[in-house]
Amino acid sequence: MTDISLSGGRKLVYRHRLVVRITHWFNALAIVCLFMSGLQIFNAHPELYWGPKSTFDHPILSMSADTDDDNNDYGTTTIFGHDFDTTGVLGLSSNGNGQMVERGFPRWITLPSASPELAVGRRLHFFFAWMLTINGLIYMGSSLLNRHVQRDLVPTKQDLSAVGKDIVNHIRLRFPRGEESRKYGVLQKITYLAVVAVIVPLMILAGLTMSPRVDAGFPFLLTLFDGRQSARTVHFVIAFTILGFSMIHIAMVVLSGPINNLRSIVTGWSSIEEDKAP
Repeated sequence: MTDISLSGGRKLVYRHRLVVRITHWFNALAIVCLFMSGLQIFNAHPELYWGPKSTFDHPILSMSADTDDDNNDYGTTTIFGHDFDTTGVLGLSSNGNGQMVERGFPRWITLPSASPELAVGRRLHFFFAWMLTINGLIYMGSSLLNRHVQRDLVPTKQDLSAVGKDIVNHIRLRFPRGEESRKYGVLQKITYLAVVAVIVPLMILAGLTMSPRVDAGFPFLLTLFDGRQSARTVHFVIAFTILGFSMIHIAMVVLSGPINNLRSIVTGWSSIEEDKAP
């Protein structure tokens, strides 16, 4: 689309196609609901292991509640054999009625928050998992057809040579201006491509590996992840990796201009400075 000149030496440029904007917001909804419902499922057995079976005496991660010598309840989180007091947040938290109950993650971060029923959480998790998968296939299919992936996400040799400079600019919160801001920086390209092509597919495979029915049809998945419990641990770690990516993404949106960035991903149009003629 044609750029639109504005006053003050700025112009509107068209950055995001409609399919990119729609799939972006569906992804955001699906990821939030998947994360919260996943934590509700995790609360049914708040421990992680590595290998084909549960080694109850030696979990990688464990959240629980106990009572001390003074008969006071407390929450504890154990990571690789090291205990941490997480009372009020992990292991022991409020049930919403002023009572402290044993619970892996607190109710406010789980979906559904009011009901501890595993079946409800599983149904919600599977629903949004299908939403994320179908939405992702639509995004990838359309992006490959209109060459969005090849043109905007795959870093070139020139991009890769500027990785160090881009890292320094991000640390100093120096964001691109003018025509340079029309395209993704090399760190954005590498990160987005890794999420779309590696992290999310790996999370889906790990999730499928937890299903005995899927394992029966595709037994190589158990070999790939070294067992169903390992797949559960990988799934959990990737979920928090995506959470970290999302938090950094939101922080960059806010720091680089929230109004302009939101307009860009809602309407497709972004305001940039016009480069001055030499």
